[in-house]
Amino acid sequence: MQIPLQFHVAETTGWLVNHRMKSALPGYLMISSKTDTTDLSDLSEKALGEFGPLLARTQKALKQDLNAQRVYIGRYGHSPGYPIHFHVIPIYDWVEELFWKDGRYRLLENFAEGRGETAADGVELTLFVWREFCERAVPPPVRGPSVSEVIALLREVMRFPAP
Repeated sequence: MQIPLQFHVAETTGWLVNHRMKSALPGYLMISSKTDTTDLSDLSEKALGEFGPLLARTQKALKQDLNAQRVYIGRYGHSPGYPIHFHVIPIYDWVEELFWKDGRYRLLENFAEGRGETAADGVELTLFVWREFCERAVPPPVRGPSVSEVIALLREVMRFPAP
């Protein structure tokens, strides 16, 4: 799948970082392998060596430069035609506030046995982000910079030497 240039944030020899195309949440990033594989064990030593520092740099940028409260990183989906990729989801304080104000998501508490370790569960917040900011025709209002402003900022702070 080709990612339009306006969504590109940074890249290394083995990886592309881009803003998720279908997300209204500023800073929701994707880190995709440039190698057409769905398995980490198929990647070169160089690509594997770049991966940890790239994850750390991405998380640091979202926390320090965009004030994300937390950053969730995960691999989801196994759709044919997509190389191995990771979702990097910033959780801002205002996202969590919206989550708690939306009574529909209180139903998720019915699936837990007992109280969780924290008030907000990462899986529940991820579901909230996906449903509200990625799938809704009219997502909730965003507080702070827009997606395009965040892409421009992240391009500056995550600048890498050319691959």
